[in-house]
Formats: sequence, structure tokens, C-alpha cells
Amino acid sequence: MILAESQSTASALDDLDLRVLAALVRAPARSNKALSADLGIAESTCAYRVRSLRSRGVLSGVRVLVDPAALGLPLQAVIRVRLGRHTREGVGRLFDAIVATPGVIEAFHVAGEDDFLVHVAVEDAAALRDIVLQHITVHDAVRTTETHLVFERREGVGPLARVKGSTSA
Repeated sequence: MILAESQSTASALDDLDLRVLAALVRAPARSNKALSADLGIAESTCAYRVRSLRSRGVLSGVRVLVDPAALGLPLQAVIRVRLGRHTREGVGRLFDAIVATPGVIEAFHVAGEDDFLVHVAVEDAAALRDIVLQHITVHDAVRTTETHLVFERREGVGPLARVKGSTSA
């Protein structure tokens, strides 16, 4: 059901919707006036399209990216978590606990050998150890963890890379 709704929303996106999305991804803080000028459309049309994308759930929220190192959290890692037992309630409780842990940037509940991938930023190795030992392995459902240090992180081109004019020159 959710998949069908997502597919119908995606299929309802026309070329102008995709151009608006791509322009917003490139420069999300731009004013409606600047956005409409870049797209070559009327301000009212641009504002209507952005409102429509929000109301349909295609656009949601606004994100601010903060450099963890600037906050004194220079060490990033991805923690692979494997469960010994899988119950809906146990997985849900663990997921909620993981995302509520200070230092967790993002967590993914995944299929495959691992059950969760947890991206963290911390002060040092001791803080990383504490996240693993005091916030993850304390849960009964957790069987094992494996921690990978992040040397460098880069954003991908994203889902709008195929839209004409979506990448900056």
C-alpha cells in the first residue's frame, strides 16, 4: 500500500516539479523570487509548485548540515549491529534507543547480514567505545557489533542527478 502511494506520487511529478526539486536541492535557502528567476517561471507558479510538493509529501522539512568536527566531534564511525533475536517490539525499541543516543547522526534498519548501520560522531575512541558498550550492546537483542572508522565522507549526487540542470557546473 505504501509502495503504491509512493509510486503514484512519483508518477504524478512532471518535468517542472522535477526541475523545482533539483533547483531546491542545489540551493535550498534560495528565495522564491530567485528560484523562479532561475527556472524561468512566474513567482506565483513557483510558489504553487513548492507548496504542492510539500503537501504531497515529496518535499518534507528543512535540513541543516553541521560539521561534527566543528562541534568537537572529529571521530566518525559506522557501527554494524547484528541481532540475535528479531521481534517487532525488540527491533523497534532498539531503533528508538539508537537514534536517541547522543552522537548518533543517522541510523539505518537494513536487510542482509547486518540489522542496523549506525553513523556516529564522537570526541575520541573512548566516547566511541562508550556508545557501543553503554548504548548498543546493552540491549538483549544485540548479538554482535563491528565498528568501522570513517576517514572521509562525501555526499552522493542524489536521486535528482538525471534531471536536466540538476547538477551545478
